[in-house]
Amino acid sequence: MNIGDVSRVSGLPTKTIRYYEDIGLVNPARGANGYRDFSEQDGHKLAFLGRSRSLGFSIEECRTLLSLYEDRDRASADVKDVAARHLERIAQKIEELEAMKSTLETLVTRCHGDDRPDCPILNDLAGGEVVTA
Repeated sequence: MNIGDVSRVSGLPTKTIRYYEDIGLVNPARGANGYRDFSEQDGHKLAFLGRSRSLGFSIEECRTLLSLYEDRDRASADVKDVAARHLERIAQKIEELEAMKSTLETLVTRCHGDDRPDCPILNDLAGGEVVTA
């Protein structure tokens, strides 16, 4: 398959496929003309990487997961460990986002949004006291 074909099969843009090749995640064969010649297995790897990235795994985590995917003697505990650590980071990020949301909701509620110059949102961003009305 050429890069356009594998792009359609994997759902990844050609630019991403070239990047994954540059960093060694996939290594397609080269034809006599020098063009990339992706195998069906390359297409599966790229789809795997696309799905992994869509779940928020980092490139290095994807590299680890791909290595585990290709290792038929792997222990599923190793895969679970990578996913569990990622899940913990997601949970932490959700907590941080919820705190941000709560703060912004409070600030937006306290801001009159009228023609007056005083603004609790700007006061908070500047590190000052939140002005209440």
